[in-house]
Amino acid sequence: MAQSAIEASKTAAGNVTKRLQKELRSLMMSGSSGISAFPDGDNMFRWIGTIEGGKGTVYEGLKYKLSLTFPDHYPIEAMKVKFETPCYHPNVDTNGNICLDILKEKWSALYDVRTVLLSIQSLLGEPNIDSPLNAHAADLWKNQDNYKKALMDHYNREAARNTTSKGSIKYL
Repeated sequence: MAQSAIEASKTAAGNVTKRLQKELRSLMMSGSSGISAFPDGDNMFRWIGTIEGGKGTVYEGLKYKLSLTFPDHYPIEAMKVKFETPCYHPNVDTNGNICLDILKEKWSALYDVRTVLLSIQSLLGEPNIDSPLNAHAADLWKNQDNYKKALMDHYNREAARNTTSKGSIKYL
């Protein structure tokens, strides 16, 4: 009995790995602007992603690193996505957690990495200020000039903290 449970677990992991390989190929071939993601080394269940702020938004020209972690029952269960680069945003807390319905109660097995990254990229420019994780950012959002100043102050301060001795930013 225990042996069949082990075999079932291996089969499930193999199916998730196949799905993730397919998503990786699809993402690489999509040509979607401003998003990317790749496995973290040999671990197909942990990826590193990047998002660039969308054109015409206060985030234009900024880049963010994210971690994507896939559960054993992916895609039935949602992936976990977190900002690794500190992100000043109404729907992102100070630990990088993201408030986005498709990562929680609105998750569907039809979503993939590309869809999630594009949704987060869109969220940067169109936050849900009625359900903020960062109330200060949500309050400032109403005045885009003040918001942009606070955003750039935060981004540049974090960039300075994460600059190596050679002058490159570690998290991008």
